[in-house]
Amino acid sequence: MADDKSQGKGGKVNVLTGYVVREVLKGSFIALLLLLTLFNLFTFSDQLKDLGKGTYGLKEIFYYLALTSPTVFYELMPASALLGSLFILGAMGNNRELIAMRSAGLSVFGIIRSVMLAGAILVVISILVGEFVAPPAERTAQMIRFNALDAGRVVMNAKYGLWLREGSKFINVRQVKEDGNLADISIYELDDQHHLRQAVHADQATFMGNQQWKLEQIRQSDISTEQMVANQQSDQIWTSAIEPNLLKVVVVSADNLSLYDLAMYVEYLKENHQKAHTFEMAFWGRVVNPLVTFIMLLVSAPFVIGVKRGVNVGGRMMIGVIIGMGFNIIDKIVGHIGLIYDLNPPLMAVIPSLTVLVLALFAVSRVQA
Repeated sequence: MADDKSQGKGGKVNVLTGYVVREVLKGSFIALLLLLTLFNLFTFSDQLKDLGKGTYGLKEIFYYLALTSPTVFYELMPASALLGSLFILGAMGNNRELIAMRSAGLSVFGIIRSVMLAGAILVVISILVGEFVAPPAERTAQMIRFNALDAGRVVMNAKYGLWLREGSKFINVRQVKEDGNLADISIYELDDQHHLRQAVHADQATFMGNQQWKLEQIRQSDISTEQMVANQQSDQIWTSAIEPNLLKVVVVSADNLSLYDLAMYVEYLKENHQKAHTFEMAFWGRVVNPLVTFIMLLVSAPFVIGVKRGVNVGGRMMIGVIIGMGFNIIDKIVGHIGLIYDLNPPLMAVIPSLTVLVLALFAVSRVQA
């Protein structure tokens, strides 16, 4: 008899756990859809400023929105999990469902565990999208926009830089700096028979305006059927239609690299004695992102369970927005401090999440007490 009661109680707990998981997932995806729609409306409004430039029309804008959506999806997952769980658990609390669940044998820890199980599903989906869908889609979106705005130029976005064609010249740029200047540039010029006529490598290139760049620390090789002549120059003016704002669109960035590619690119930069701090921060931020989703859910669960019945939906949403925005602001401030003072990237990426995790665990202990 006791065994039958125990099995019956366990069955109820499993049913209730499944119910909480389904409802939290439903609420999170509804919140994600609303946030994604809102962000895409802002992006659409921003892209309309370039409508009509080159061949950039409404079709290209919609392609761009569709292809950048996976990246936005990945970035919005923690905030969506927070808002969705606050809404669903808040509604359950107002309808006395949480009280009924606890009466049926589902403890506070069991409710939180159910929310974390939903979080695990969200994290798996987020990782799959963020690693396998978003990076190639983001690269394609940037290429569509770049080629439409600057029609006629052939561009190939390489893994460790980018290639551009300008007439008979092929240009490889390995690094675009924050100010728009270039580093590690190679220029290959072909003759009418498509044979290599000249190869130029410059350590730096500074944009002078009026389609002129100043190349510095130049190594130049002039090639003919009879001989090859090599020489070096301290600087030289290079005339090109390429401009810094165009290069920034297709340069390698954290948004269009997967976690594996980020790791490889950081290693490449270090091997070539280049500063990799920005990409290291991006790498560790990507590593920590799944933890952020769990933390947002952990924050919402004890807060809703412990709050008094009767708090309206608007109040809960405002709480969610404040928590989410506060965390993002602190996370960005800590990240920028890490970049400015060249602090340890893993530590800077983890500090905000660990701080909120400690506060969430403290809140859980108070609810259980």
